[in-house]
Amino acid sequence: MYIGVTSDLIKRVWEHKEKLTEGFTEKYSVNKLVYYEQFQDVEYALRRKKRLKKYIRKWKLDLIKKINPDWKDFYEELVSGFPDQVGE
Repeated sequence: MYIGVTSDLIKRVWEHKEKLTEGFTEKYSVNKLVYYEQFQDVEYALRRKKRLKKYIRKWKLDLIKKINPDWKDFYEELVSGFPDQVGE
């Protein structure tokens, strides 16, 4: 699992899918968007990211399963303009 913050989610996911991003996501072929949250305040988003990174894996999996039990890739919906929004 990868947790990050970006101001352009569609672009960022595309970069991961095209393997343009070096590091963790490239090494482990992380390229499926199964959960995301949107925030107006970048500082709040950064605090949320730090909090999520501290959680144990099971809690993160439960969070994803609650919103997305089938682990559907949300990328195509974002690109088409019909996202399943999570968070505020």
